[in-house]
Amino acid sequence: MSDLLHETLANARAALLAERTAGGFWVGELSTSALSTATAVFTLSLYGDPKYTPFVRGGLKWLADNQNADGGWGDTTKSFSNLSTTCLGWAVFNIPEAKDYTATVQRAEAWIRQHAGTLDPVPLSKAVADRYGKDHTFSVPILTMLALAGRLGNDPWRVVPQLPFELAALPFWCFQILRLPVVSYALPALIAIGQVKHAKRPTWNPITRFLRWITSARTLRKLRQIQPTTGGYLEATPLTSFVCMSLIGAGRRDHEVVRHGLEFLERSVRPDGSWPIDTNLTTWVTTLAVNADAALVSDSRPTTKDWLLKQQYRTVHPYTMAAPGGWAWTDLSGGVPDADDTPGALLALAKLGEPDDRTLSAAAAGVTWLLDLQNADGGIPTFCRGWTGLPFDRSSNDLTAHALLAWAAWRKRLDTNLQRRIDTGTRRGIAYLLKTQRPDGAWPPLWFGNQHADDVANLTYGTSRVLRLADVPGVPAEFRAALHRGAEWLTRTQNPDGGWGGRAGTPSSIEETALAVEGLAAHLSGGRKPPEAYTSGGLRPPLSNAVAYLAAATRTGTHFPPSPIGFYFANLWYFEKLYPVIYTVAALSRVANLMGRNESDS
Repeated sequence: MSDLLHETLANARAALLAERTAGGFWVGELSTSALSTATAVFTLSLYGDPKYTPFVRGGLKWLADNQNADGGWGDTTKSFSNLSTTCLGWAVFNIPEAKDYTATVQRAEAWIRQHAGTLDPVPLSKAVADRYGKDHTFSVPILTMLALAGRLGNDPWRVVPQLPFELAALPFWCFQILRLPVVSYALPALIAIGQVKHAKRPTWNPITRFLRWITSARTLRKLRQIQPTTGGYLEATPLTSFVCMSLIGAGRRDHEVVRHGLEFLERSVRPDGSWPIDTNLTTWVTTLAVNADAALVSDSRPTTKDWLLKQQYRTVHPYTMAAPGGWAWTDLSGGVPDADDTPGALLALAKLGEPDDRTLSAAAAGVTWLLDLQNADGGIPTFCRGWTGLPFDRSSNDLTAHALLAWAAWRKRLDTNLQRRIDTGTRRGIAYLLKTQRPDGAWPPLWFGNQHADDVANLTYGTSRVLRLADVPGVPAEFRAALHRGAEWLTRTQNPDGGWGGRAGTPSSIEETALAVEGLAAHLSGGRKPPEAYTSGGLRPPLSNAVAYLAAATRTGTHFPPSPIGFYFANLWYFEKLYPVIYTVAALSRVANLMGRNESDS
């Protein structure tokens, strides 16, 4: 088992190292997306410039070629069909360039009838809205594209809710007070989609109509002000497409926002005619790689550290008004500081050599940013403290655990005031995790899912992320007991093939197996000798079975097919080609260290 582990780990390290750029960071590659492709193709067709015809035709062909066998589309080429993406695919095949795809349309319509019951505008729009509940961030854009595409009957705008774009003229702090039914990153959609509905079917209320008329130009100026230099809002094809199609539909085809947005779409298309959900997760996958095995950057530590320090936001973010100190998922201008990438960056910086004054300053700012974000319930949200209670601005287990790890990594190196704040924040964070642990011992996450689970919650991801806190010194006994229950849950849910899925009874994947192994290994190390992990012959189950699964599934570290476990905004699935590599390296490095420690202790 030891030889198999080390061979697989050595090969996986080599595979991951081969993906590192000369600049000392990783770029990765996000999955192509039917949803992104449908929205981009529709926008380019609606714009009507012949130079985009090749992109439109290429995207239509890709969509037809990648339609699922059941007639629908999923968010990735490995995803199950869902109503949102299938409706958008159905919409885009109503453009003039799609006249030769009758069979594709018929299959899509059959799928929608089967799952929504009808193609009639009112019940169909309700089915789309019901998928997202109170969050209008994505349901209204989908309905907007269906309306613009002529898929919602003769009076399509009656079933598209009006987003109050006039409120974007108010100072940003007003948004929290008003508790708008959109999440904090959705300001571009609020403005653009609100304006197209107003242009197509204005309210009968004369006061509200007047307010929208006088704030139209001002909110459009704000839309341009917050547009990233790349032209892509959040670096996301769907959001940028929704903004551009809405402005075109509102009669603002020549607006500067549209021009820059179309340039982004043109640059983002892939050779096969498809678009990804986002440009890249460069900062995120780089910090994951460094935190998986800091030896991967042993020959480029100063370069990697310098690159990572440059990604920190040192001024107020012009988009979300986030305070200085955070990191986003990408090195591009469309990124937004968040509470998963920030602790990831802090942990990576802690592994990149002794900190100099610049690194200490960055760490203090990052730690403070996370502390200031902590919610009243003790948990950590994604973007903004106490926003609306909608999913991506609520506290979550995976982000809270990540923040606690980052605080612990830097506590001793920071001043006494920050140490006191860290201690208080840690106590509150642990209290939150104790409260949110399920009776069976698992912790559900926010940003990762499993499409085979009925509620799509990836309990393996959430639980394994929390279990890493076993390494933190001074964990109270009550929480140590909770961690033990989490480890027992993981052990119980291991599949017969030695791997893990998102929970018991779901198919094993490389990513989820590696995550579980890393979590269990962290729990076993947990500040004490781990003899229970061994027999006289080496590792014992469940780790030995898991190592054997990873070795077989990756062909001893040379083959890494990804699985769609990632959640993007609005619960859009994605996979990232580096996830299985990174997580395998992290898991097997943990187990190798555990074995080495056991040998040195014996």
